[in-house]
Amino acid sequence: MSDRAVMQMIADLVPAGSRVLDLGCGTGELLAHLQATKGCTGYGVELNDSNVLACAQRGVNVIQLNLEEGLAIFEDQSFDVVLQLETLQNLRNTEAMLRETARVGRIGIVSFPNFAHWPNRLQVLTGRMPVTRVLPYQWYDTPNIRVGTYADFEVLARKCGLRVLDSFGVQAGRAVRTLPNLRASMAVFKFDRQ
Repeated sequence: MSDRAVMQMIADLVPAGSRVLDLGCGTGELLAHLQATKGCTGYGVELNDSNVLACAQRGVNVIQLNLEEGLAIFEDQSFDVVLQLETLQNLRNTEAMLRETARVGRIGIVSFPNFAHWPNRLQVLTGRMPVTRVLPYQWYDTPNIRVGTYADFEVLARKCGLRVLDSFGVQAGRAVRTLPNLRASMAVFKFDRQ
């Protein structure tokens, strides 16, 4: 989450003073930003050793945990906001983690690469898997276990009993609200439990 414009778009979705859990927090840049600018508190969850160290150096509380094992260490509704930014596509059990996100937090915010973005569709039509700024890996060395679309998440959210509070796409650092499934390389959803 190093693109400043996107980071600010996500930060704008988080109410000031929130208790935040950032799943797959990377180096803790967003959580540090939320602490400094919005008075938020909370924890990052990260598996990578060097990212855990970077979080600690930023002053971000971090727990080293494999998200595939779930969030059993956290009680129901123990956070105001749970962030899951660019992590869903890396998890084997996406549906279970989405349900856990809704269980642990009052509000969930997810983002993921939108595979239905029109340049991706064109690359698939030429017979090749897309390689873009948002999907920068070749098919054989990607950390992404699955690909999804903006429209796919809307269906999954309903299936999981989630209510979408806000959603938009992101393209070139700008929010896309008109035809985001086609026009945006990244999808962002804010939701709660129905």
